[in-house]
Amino acid sequence: MPVADTPVLDLSQTSIDITRQLCDIESVSGNEGPITEAILVALAGARHLEVLRDGDVVIARTNLGRDKRVVIAGHTDTVPLNDNLPTRYETDNGVEYLWGRGTVDMKSGVAVQLKLAVELTEPAVDITWLWYDHEEVSADLNGLKRLADNRPDLLQGDFAILGEPTRSEIEGGCNGNARIEVRTFGLRAHSARAWVGHNAIHDLSPILDTLAAYVPREVEVDGLVYREGLNAVGITGGVAGNVIPDAAMVHINYRFAPSRSGDEAIAHLRELFDGYDVTVVDLAEGARPGLDAPLAQDLLAAVGGEAKPKYGWTDVARFSALGIPAVNYGPGDPLKAHADDERVAVDQITACERGLRAWLMTG
Repeated sequence: MPVADTPVLDLSQTSIDITRQLCDIESVSGNEGPITEAILVALAGARHLEVLRDGDVVIARTNLGRDKRVVIAGHTDTVPLNDNLPTRYETDNGVEYLWGRGTVDMKSGVAVQLKLAVELTEPAVDITWLWYDHEEVSADLNGLKRLADNRPDLLQGDFAILGEPTRSEIEGGCNGNARIEVRTFGLRAHSARAWVGHNAIHDLSPILDTLAAYVPREVEVDGLVYREGLNAVGITGGVAGNVIPDAAMVHINYRFAPSRSGDEAIAHLRELFDGYDVTVVDLAEGARPGLDAPLAQDLLAAVGGEAKPKYGWTDVARFSALGIPAVNYGPGDPLKAHADDERVAVDQITACERGLRAWLMTG
């Protein structure tokens, strides 16, 4: 049963209005409980849906006996606030925006999904709608990962869509993501007598030179060109202002095209930094575009435009790992995700709803 102060979602309103309702329910990662309760209450009257809950994941499924099943997912959490709630409307160069945390990443996509979930009682395909928690934090907390580990049957389908911001255009697959730490070691000494020690920070120089000279690949995968990236994202070292440091570390992030496996990506990094102490701290496989699936081609035809690659890592990779082709499709400019001035063009919300509705009703 919902608690007494459960926020109210009115899914009879426009997807723009629903976006605003969702965003004004603060749900920074770890505080998804209220928005989960609100979604459950809002879906209670949708008799064409089987509604389940797993922690703070909500699953709503049609069971119409269709030949194909599509999984459509979105996360309900956001990154921390920075004076960007409550939401407000603003106009810039004649374009109307909804401003505030979560408007891009990714409650506008969730709003479209919720509206269609209750309205599409006779879609051309069976649909599993998923709204999940903890996407913006450590992968081991991710609600979709938990579901994939414990109830993979609930994720099964012939095709999947993740409502990540794509300006309401199709973005296929995603780059993989690896992070490593490369360490150097020296010998401590008093800085007044540095010659009796060995400076580990100075030994970072060849590592930084390798990174600065590195030319990232552009790789075509199933018709889409993915851009890779290799960058230092952190550096540590030093003991005190008068001590020669005996250890230093560069934290390196590698975004690799989905033509490479995670193991191949790590092997490439170890080759680049051969002779150094390398520790892998994070590895997430990429996902191929998924655009060769017939349902993907039908979606592209319904939405229009030209498919593009997704450069960042997204949870489409979780579907890909289960053998389910998946794409990203949602309102919002990804460049505004997590920004203090996060805002979504409202016409992108309606465009996403229009394209998804047309495709789901025709199959």
